[in-house]
Amino acid sequence: MSVRPKKELGQHFLVDENILGVIGRLAELQADDVVLEVGPGLGVLTRYLAARVAHVHAVELDQSLEPQLQGIERTTLHWQDALALDPAALEPPPTKLVANLPYNIATPLVVESLDRAPTVGSWCVMVQREVADRFFARPGTKAYGAVSVLVQLVTERTGFHAVSRQVFRPRPNVDSALVAFGRREKAVPPGVKPVVEAAFAHRRKTLANSLALSSLATRERAAAALDAIGRDANVRAEELAPQDFVALTAALA
Repeated sequence: MSVRPKKELGQHFLVDENILGVIGRLAELQADDVVLEVGPGLGVLTRYLAARVAHVHAVELDQSLEPQLQGIERTTLHWQDALALDPAALEPPPTKLVANLPYNIATPLVVESLDRAPTVGSWCVMVQREVADRFFARPGTKAYGAVSVLVQLVTERTGFHAVSRQVFRPRPNVDSALVAFGRREKAVPPGVKPVVEAAFAHRRKTLANSLALSSLATRERAAAALDAIGRDANVRAEELAPQDFVALTAALA
């Protein structure tokens, strides 16, 4: 390989084309799709997508990859930090997000895309297995957290596929997975995100104490809001279902 992956950018290049068919199936690619791809790397997935959809927006921070990515049909290259990109400003508007996401931005990028990419109706992303498990973890489990609540308030999982470490170069030290999910709500309900983030900011504390420590509400106000939704003041954040946080936000207002 002539291009050396940059560890500081979380790069693990997709090199095994056998996984592409699985991505295509889980992403349910259609000829009129416009795909947003983050972290195209050597362009293996980019070329596969471009041959099957109407357009690809490929977002890459590492401009040393330009020789590998130039000239791909029906593809616009965006050389910038994906977290600073405004997906709503892209033309044509993306309808799907399909990507082998860089490890270091996978979670924030997916969470931000729930609100900032309103035209994206479905996601099919390759991420670390533990990240994939967090997206749709159930309340009361170790993996359940703020990202679980936010993703599940907006989407529902449509597919999952464990991925061998052998499909990447360099070979990562963690397991990966493809996870597909589709939008069922326009966005995270107003005001809910800061409540969720504050709730999980101090996992060993009760929810009321965590909200107080995060300066989102006094403990007394938080306890009263929990009582209003039928929950005890000593409940912990991981015990609440996603919709409980919507009710809690309304009770705190």
